[in-house]
Amino acid sequence: MLTDITLGQYFPGRSPIHLLDPRTKILGIIAYISTIFLAEDYLAYGILAAFAAMAVAISGIPARMVIKSIKPLWIIIILTLAIHVFSTPGTVLYNLGPLSVTKEGIRMGILMSLRLALLIAVSSLLTFTTSPIALTDGIERLLNPFKRLGVPAHELAMMMTIALRFIPTLLEEADRIMKAQMARGADFTSGNILNRAKNMVPLLVPLFISAFRRADELAVAMEARCYRGGENRTRMKELKLGVQDIMAAITIGLLIVVLVAVRAYTITI
Repeated sequence: MLTDITLGQYFPGRSPIHLLDPRTKILGIIAYISTIFLAEDYLAYGILAAFAAMAVAISGIPARMVIKSIKPLWIIIILTLAIHVFSTPGTVLYNLGPLSVTKEGIRMGILMSLRLALLIAVSSLLTFTTSPIALTDGIERLLNPFKRLGVPAHELAMMMTIALRFIPTLLEEADRIMKAQMARGADFTSGNILNRAKNMVPLLVPLFISAFRRADELAVAMEARCYRGGENRTRMKELKLGVQDIMAAITIGLLIVVLVAVRAYTITI
């Protein structure tokens, strides 16, 4: 059901990754995602997958939760695989009517599917190990240099964090509304994809009403607490980079160096 989507959920813990500065984690995720695009063969993707598995193990987050975060996008992953298998030119292995399965297409499809899975898994690790408040502070501190250009750093960080925070809440609300309508005879599981999408329309109206109500309640609560944006606001816990952040940055740097070396070696061969 919709509750299988884990995006935006936070799992408290005291693992080394939980204790990292949120800026380190955000920049590390960006660097990892950028590094993924350097990978062009199975060896490079194996290194990236091993690094992701190591990060999950260190974080203490159950592997099933990370796999669960990939599950809602399996259709996109399979579609990506199919597009590359049937559209990439190369050595033909099978002919399925007008479509041809090529050796190069299978290889490219597998690599692109792995790329998507790694992107989702590592990105979800950020929200699993970072509280919404810490994530807001980290994004705001990273955007602070752009204030001179007129970028509202605090407001952007607050909006992004509220959006992430309310994804699980809205999914739970949608699941509750769906179950209530199913108890009254609604059918959301039978039929083809188009019929299922059409049957979801009655779900949208109460869900939008609930979302607007929650937004209004949040605005009233913030107003009652005299919230006035980021100007002259202090924090109970100031962000400070520590030894563990330096070690994490060095580890990411070594990963980039290894993948660049693997790419250079592959090109020379």
